[in-house]
Amino acid sequence: MRLGPIRTYVIRYSDTNDHGNWRQTVLVRVETTDGAVGWGEGIAMWPEACWATKLLIDGGFGPLLQQAGELTIEEAWTMMRRHAWWYGEGGVACFAYSALDMALWDIQGKLEGKPVYELLGGKKHDSLPAYACNHVNKATNALNIAEVVGFKEQGFSGCKLGFAKRGLSDIGKDPDNDVAFVAALRAALGDTFDIVVDAGNGVDWDRDTGISTARRMAEHNIGWLEEPFYPTRIEDYRALKNALPRLPIGTGEREFTVSGYKRLIETGTVDILGVDPARSEGITGFRKIDDLCGAAGITINAHAWSTAILTAASLHLSIASPNARLIELKPFRVSVQTELVDKPIWHEDGVVHAPGGPGLGIGVDEKMVERLVLR
Repeated sequence: MRLGPIRTYVIRYSDTNDHGNWRQTVLVRVETTDGAVGWGEGIAMWPEACWATKLLIDGGFGPLLQQAGELTIEEAWTMMRRHAWWYGEGGVACFAYSALDMALWDIQGKLEGKPVYELLGGKKHDSLPAYACNHVNKATNALNIAEVVGFKEQGFSGCKLGFAKRGLSDIGKDPDNDVAFVAALRAALGDTFDIVVDAGNGVDWDRDTGISTARRMAEHNIGWLEEPFYPTRIEDYRALKNALPRLPIGTGEREFTVSGYKRLIETGTVDILGVDPARSEGITGFRKIDDLCGAAGITINAHAWSTAILTAASLHLSIASPNARLIELKPFRVSVQTELVDKPIWHEDGVVHAPGGPGLGIGVDEKMVERLVLR
């Protein structure tokens, strides 16, 4: 393909899944000289990071690819990584070229008349269980429990619950309360609905507290525990793994590069690797990380918690991966999932089917994009 116009958008939206808070991300529209159009996303999140991402695309990576002439996706990916050798081993540069890489896969699928998962080697799953990916943010435990019971009633197969998020809840601040909440959830949901606990950035456990809390949560049959410690605290992860070898541990969502994921896998401390194709070197990067997961015998879990563009990319990658086992969805209606594209991604009876159509399989409403632009 040979690239023509590239347009970058910093958008802002209020998210009902995040207690109505404002969230930002970066979208990119790439057009070939023959008129094929692809969309990508770089989930830079904070306004200053989004503006920096836009600058790197508009003034760096975009012109680099336009001036390269005819090129393949792999050539473009390699070129962008090499261009950013001084500042690209993680950080804002990865948001920028992840977005462009995603758009190129969308274009390639449209040029060949194939969905992206076919370009990735074909379906390994016809469908995947849908998990409600939710922030625990209501004022009381009773309200938060009722909310998750509602997800089960809506047909979701399981849930991933983010602790210590913005909102009214104190979940994530007191380990005893956290364990009591998980116990009450299990009692309300029964044994068949999967519960994943995402401790994440807001929780601050020392090693002993983390092990003790994990042990008590494991008694209530949680699917896995995600990021109980800051990602670089490898020795704490190792101690947790030694103490509770049967409890699956997830981490990796804040990693950026294929080489970074390789180092993380080699620690032997992770069972479920969280990877975001809108920050971790794009669809191409995810695909390479997925190969590493397969070699190590661990699960890959695609982050999909932003716009429908990222969700579509994550779904194609997961459908094509033998190492994926579920897909996360935002459970509450939000404009960037339901109005931004012509075919919002949703579940049927608790599963999400492989998408149809070429490329990412979505048509982006460009007028909607313009309305969301942060000025």
